[in-house]
Amino acid sequence: MLETIQNILGFGVGEFTLGGILNAIIILVICVLVMRILNSLIGKMLDKSTKIDKTICGFIKTAARILLWALAIIIVCDSLGISTTSLVALLSVVTLALSLSVQNIMSNLFSGITLLITKPFGVGDYVDISGKCGTVKSVGLFYTVLDTVDNTVVSIPNSDATSASVLNYSREPKRRVDLKVCASYDSATEDVKAAVLDAINQDPKILRDPEPFVKISGYNASDIEYTVRVWCNGADYWDVYFNLHEKVRETFAEHGVQMAYNQIDVHMK
Repeated sequence: MLETIQNILGFGVGEFTLGGILNAIIILVICVLVMRILNSLIGKMLDKSTKIDKTICGFIKTAARILLWALAIIIVCDSLGISTTSLVALLSVVTLALSLSVQNIMSNLFSGITLLITKPFGVGDYVDISGKCGTVKSVGLFYTVLDTVDNTVVSIPNSDATSASVLNYSREPKRRVDLKVCASYDSATEDVKAAVLDAINQDPKILRDPEPFVKISGYNASDIEYTVRVWCNGADYWDVYFNLHEKVRETFAEHGVQMAYNQIDVHMK
């Protein structure tokens, strides 16, 4: 009986015997069970983590599954007597060829992971990335998508986003509004300041702390330039910016301050 079983297990084609195939199947089943346990543990650890972005979690889970399957295939091939050295070399060549053919894609992928880890900006932030301004709609593994103020969608490759200078206007709760206003040389400095401060006091969205700033910043050919700096909440920036421009014109008229314009005085002798 034992001899019969040995003969059956020894039956095969070429280098593969029935016993070897059964042994490989058992090893494959064990590998699948181990992979399920490991994938479950990895999934639970990532799901509990609050510091890792969900997109990165999905990428790590997929990469872990691919790696475990590659190891399982190598182990099964080794049990069948197949040279794993040549298999590993083949996989290395294939991986290198794929990495070279999708170099830009891989660059965007790893840049996306970098953005998701470092978080220079998040969804809902208003940013400027290399001159492209808008509200961040999504940060994917390959592209960062912005919604612009004129209702267009801009998709920026993540490799460009990581190599560019990023201005995040939403990271801090307060923003400073800077204006340049010009008045005639005939208007007294104190009158100009009073008119500007009057315009500032009429806007409830302008914060009083830090204190508004109004000072002379330059003497031009036809006017005196004043720098105005006020603070507001980030969401009110554009309202304050445009409203203050309009109010300054009104308060200049109320205080008798002359708006400046380019002019040439000719003296005849």
